[in-house]
Amino acid sequence: MDLLEMWEQMSVPVKLLMGVLAFMSMLSVGIFFERVFTFLQAQKQSKLFAPQVAKHLKDGKLKDGIAASKSKNFKYSHLAKVVLAGMQEYQFQQDTGVELDKEDVVDSVRRAIQRASALTSADLKKGLGILATVGSTAVFVGLLATTLGVINAFQGIAQTGSGGLGAVSGGISEALVGTAIGLFVAIPAVWFYNYLTGRIEYFNVEMDNSSSELVDYFIKK
Repeated sequence: MDLLEMWEQMSVPVKLLMGVLAFMSMLSVGIFFERVFTFLQAQKQSKLFAPQVAKHLKDGKLKDGIAASKSKNFKYSHLAKVVLAGMQEYQFQQDTGVELDKEDVVDSVRRAIQRASALTSADLKKGLGILATVGSTAVFVGLLATTLGVINAFQGIAQTGSGGLGAVSGGISEALVGTAIGLFVAIPAVWFYNYLTGRIEYFNVEMDNSSSELVDYFIKK
């Protein structure tokens, strides 16, 4: 029995569940490749951004560092977003003309960086909730198709009055295909989720390190 014959013998509810699994698979693959593209751009642009902004800060050109951070060339850079928030906050405190203790200014910068880090981290995690949902529910959707296939098998037995293979083959096929496709969708989604989560953790470490270096710079300034 080929796949086309299996499809023709499937009941409408099982076909609908197969459609749901196909949609979940395409969704998880789409999210994965979109995130991989975004992460590659973030990594590439951050490598270019770090030495450039470090040079501006070393030369005492804070405004040039802010302008560089706003450049479209670094729109994907997670480091640019975090460092920009800290530099803008420090520049704002300087432009207000109000005399503030250095410690208060640094605390204000640190809070701005923390807010930017939280927002950037949340943006990096975009789509991961869907991957987690697909990875944890696709198996159960497949098991539901399996259950319906078994029900159809027993209905075949009841209608024919025989327990022969011909009476139950359609239902058994639905059951096996449903389970296999459910696993086929769930396993890659879990792999995608774990891989992307690991990349995000690495980016979070980079943001924490850059934030600490920027705060230390303002403390010593």
